[in-house]
Amino acid sequence: MRRRTFLSSPLAASVLVGATLARPALVRAQSATTLKFIPYADLALLDPAVSAFITRNHVMMVFDTLFAMDAQGRAQPSMLEGFTTEPDGLTWTLTLRPGLTFHDGTPVLARDAVASIRRWQVNDAYGQSLDAATAELSAPTDTTIRFRLKYRFNHLPDALAHPSNTMAAIMPERLAKTPASSRIVEMVGSGPFRYLASERVAGARNHYAKFEGYVSRQDAPSFAAGARIVHFDRVEWITTPDPATQVAALRNGEVDWVEQPLMDLVPTLRATKGITVEVVEDRGLIGFLRFNQLFPPFDNPAIRRVALHAVNQRDFMESVVGGNAPYQTCGLFPPTSDMYNDAGMAALSGKTSLADLKRELAASGYKGERVVFLSPTDVPRINAIASLGVDMLRKIGMNVEEVSTDWGTTVQRSVSRQPLDKGGWNIFAAFTGGIDTASPGSHQLLRGNGPRAYNGWPESPKMEALRDEWLAAEDKPAQLALARQMQEVLMDEVPYLPLGAYLQPVAYKSNLAGVSKGLVQFTGVRRV
Repeated sequence: MRRRTFLSSPLAASVLVGATLARPALVRAQSATTLKFIPYADLALLDPAVSAFITRNHVMMVFDTLFAMDAQGRAQPSMLEGFTTEPDGLTWTLTLRPGLTFHDGTPVLARDAVASIRRWQVNDAYGQSLDAATAELSAPTDTTIRFRLKYRFNHLPDALAHPSNTMAAIMPERLAKTPASSRIVEMVGSGPFRYLASERVAGARNHYAKFEGYVSRQDAPSFAAGARIVHFDRVEWITTPDPATQVAALRNGEVDWVEQPLMDLVPTLRATKGITVEVVEDRGLIGFLRFNQLFPPFDNPAIRRVALHAVNQRDFMESVVGGNAPYQTCGLFPPTSDMYNDAGMAALSGKTSLADLKRELAASGYKGERVVFLSPTDVPRINAIASLGVDMLRKIGMNVEEVSTDWGTTVQRSVSRQPLDKGGWNIFAAFTGGIDTASPGSHQLLRGNGPRAYNGWPESPKMEALRDEWLAAEDKPAQLALARQMQEVLMDEVPYLPLGAYLQPVAYKSNLAGVSKGLVQFTGVRRV
């Protein structure tokens, strides 16, 4: 079931020998004041409420959060001057730093933060738990945010700090009052960069300018926490989906940074003078296939279990990395998490014979229903696992209709709860991050709270009860025991298929310094 086709193509050969390629005209990058960046996909959705890596990178530039995660995974005050808690742990008072302003010149007030938190809580896994624990969220003064809790929730700073899908981004109250189900397109944050909406070319370019009114913290930078210093006047994102064009542009000095070079081309980049190749997202990327449980056939857990038994994580990971990077198997949690465990992993051995899988599928209740599989073509790592997933399901006897599209369209379509005849879907392929899935608190994919769950909308009282116990547990051994039970529920109920984890490097010109670990960030980066 493996698919490794790029290296045998004429295009690959032309890249490896440095041939001149036909590609869109790109302005040369060596400017002291402008950084040119090729993201892994088009920035189709700008709203902080959207769960996508490309949107997350944008949000981290434009917006700020009350707390931020440091390199040790601890929540630190960011927009806050400080906070206090009452002895019973039921009242938290957060105080904003002075001088914070939005990009439209208005001051950041506590009521802006309250409205932003309420909007974020609708879709975010951690935010939903904080909301459930909150009796009252208020802004008693312009600089004070107050949580009165129903019960102790020691994860409050972690919930407000986690830097990925989705972040508790603070925006003006007038924007934050937009329902979370509606997309915000006006980008007004208080982060270190302003989004230049007038320069946007959908599918091609997104530009940012240094926000001169940004008030940075003065403590040492540590991952997303601490000082966020901007050294470039502009950052330009240039969408160039073709992997060979991306690499050629970097080697020719037309751009500074490629976010996710094709793994087949990484050895060539490592051997190229003047280019640095390193892993930035050092918590790893985790592949998955997500089921829509609202409609047949994947509303049937027996059918989902047959698909699980067909998965061989080695095949999926090798379809992405080949021999160009290490990979690891994983279940509910990534290898970089304290919660990583081996419970139930035998179900992912991929050793069940094709004949047995077909018999399992026939016995499961599958009636030949059409399976609409959303298969992005413009992100190589996602396309690799999607293609293998389509092949896997067809081989075990499913009637799969592969819908090939770009990643932005997949993201937009995956939120639809409509049936197939109205543009719905049954399954899609994607990656999540080790940061997102390290903790049951932030792990969107494990939630089983039905309409409020991540796309696919599973209902799992077992998983929800175990997650609640985990959030209440106060020692690591108890949490790990619960994590093992949660992974066993994953293998039984199968809300998604975990496909393994790998480390995706970035590639950038060696005259850039200050590229930080953790996630792609543009603060601290400078030209030397």
